[in-house]
Amino acid sequence: MRRVRRLTKIACCALFSSVIFNFTVDMHRANANETFQPNKAAVSPAKDKSSEPWWKHAVFYEIYPRSFADAKNTGTGNLAGITSKLDYLQELGVDAIWITPCFPSPQVDFGYDISNYCDIAPEYGTLEDFDKLVAEAQKRNIKVLMDFVMNHTSDKHPWFIESSSSKNNPKRDWYIWRDAKNGAVPNNWQSIFGHSAWKLDPKTNQYYYHIFYTEQPDLNWRNPEVRKAMYDAARFWLNRGVAGFRMDAVGVLFEDPSLKDNPLIADGKPNAYGDPAMQNKYNDNLPEIHEVFRELRSVLDSYPNNPVLIGETTVKSEAEIKSLYGAKHDEIQLPMNFFFAYLNKLSAPDFRKRITEAENMSASDWPLYFFSNHDERRHYDRYGDGKHNDQIAKLTAALLLTLRGSPILYYGEELGMKNNDPKTIEDVKDPIGKLGWPEFKGRDGERTPMQWSPDKNAGFSEAEPWLPVASSYTTYNVETERKDPESILNFYKTLIKLRRDNEALTHGKLKLVGCENPHVLSYVRSTEKQKILVCLNMSSQAQQLDLKEASSGSALRTLFSTMKDSPSNSPASNLSLAPYAVYLGELK
Repeated sequence: MRRVRRLTKIACCALFSSVIFNFTVDMHRANANETFQPNKAAVSPAKDKSSEPWWKHAVFYEIYPRSFADAKNTGTGNLAGITSKLDYLQELGVDAIWITPCFPSPQVDFGYDISNYCDIAPEYGTLEDFDKLVAEAQKRNIKVLMDFVMNHTSDKHPWFIESSSSKNNPKRDWYIWRDAKNGAVPNNWQSIFGHSAWKLDPKTNQYYYHIFYTEQPDLNWRNPEVRKAMYDAARFWLNRGVAGFRMDAVGVLFEDPSLKDNPLIADGKPNAYGDPAMQNKYNDNLPEIHEVFRELRSVLDSYPNNPVLIGETTVKSEAEIKSLYGAKHDEIQLPMNFFFAYLNKLSAPDFRKRITEAENMSASDWPLYFFSNHDERRHYDRYGDGKHNDQIAKLTAALLLTLRGSPILYYGEELGMKNNDPKTIEDVKDPIGKLGWPEFKGRDGERTPMQWSPDKNAGFSEAEPWLPVASSYTTYNVETERKDPESILNFYKTLIKLRRDNEALTHGKLKLVGCENPHVLSYVRSTEKQKILVCLNMSSQAQQLDLKEASSGSALRTLFSTMKDSPSNSPASNLSLAPYAVYLGELK
């Protein structure tokens, strides 16, 4: 559903919207007063977490398989490529990978138009390749999640081919078919990808509903046979060892059966395709979705080892996220927080507000945070100011990895990968980019190949990649950054390890402090045995802090700092932060 949120801003304006020591300074990347200083003495080993589900302490990592690694030199990534990079993922410290769709597909929407839910697309490999990936990942204590596209299929799926063959076909009601209304489309609903959400099938003279591309007809989730078939597809992958699913576009599973017209927004701006601004009142986030969440959750709960549901869920307000967990915590364990991800400005007060909203939910409602994914510009660009992007990338990483909750990383963000948007409409691969050009250039820019080395094609493939690599690959790549102790990659490794080694960062409570400061975001993570103060300077100016409210007279021992002159011990009442500094101190 993030695809819904991001594209709707243009296409449908009214949709509601190894710790590393002795770091030195890189003068052209960082402030001259900054370096990394983890303090070994301050590490408090995390407690045994076996009594809690694994996903509460996991660092998730999203992989776009077309772009991660090409082990067959075809120019397109594949499962064998992912398997070949598992050692890197283990080195980084991730606990689980989420693989975007790699099922058979005509690739109209690059895998989100599925023609077979129970197989692997030939361009990505075979089921045997998938089984090997899962087995090798398990050896490294890495879990594998699949992307579960529930709302729609490809129009080439056998179900839709049957459904469209005649009005009397047994699978006719597996999709949303309606007669014309007054010689035109059944109602005014719009596709997220532009224009009417209805397409006429001349063979049967009825319209079918598609909230995305015309090649992606919506399934009828009011049909129990559809539900059974989809839950069986989930079981197919659970039986092969997957640890759960990221659920795609689940907010739009249901539509009002009476097909009421959606209200137009009088003062709304038309979208990139000239469609009027519209509130998707009758085809988005209907209450019936919760019954499906409970049913799918019960399928997962019948399997061992706590498989997890991550929801691509968009709602009107952050307060509504709470309903997605379920009244009995029997729905989605980890709803994605888009309000946090897409603030798109480095603002301590605004992040404080979003964190407060998440913390106001019950303690058992575990947050899920992220900044980037395959549908949105990389946050290196969105949050960067063009001058301090590396420092800001480290700052946002520290925020993501020290909050109470589970983080999702998007492949390459740990390198500082930036968007590489198409230069001309002829360069565009993403169909929505062609439709929206030049106002919206599509999603190719955030899906470019992973940058493994400074070699040709960034080490992604010996063949020409399906998308061009960003020019930054010569310096922002795994091979180069591994050797640079001050790189963004090594920063991520350090913070992930600190998170794992300190129980307060893993599962401690969170309390915001210093809330009057407009430039510095500060909070305390605490358990009965450990308290850690986190301070993030979100400004280009040095800041002086008085956080005695956080210390209660306790000594503050530096656990981690991006400032080389940070003392090993410091009073919380007199804490200095360099521009864009990150500071973690343990309260003793």
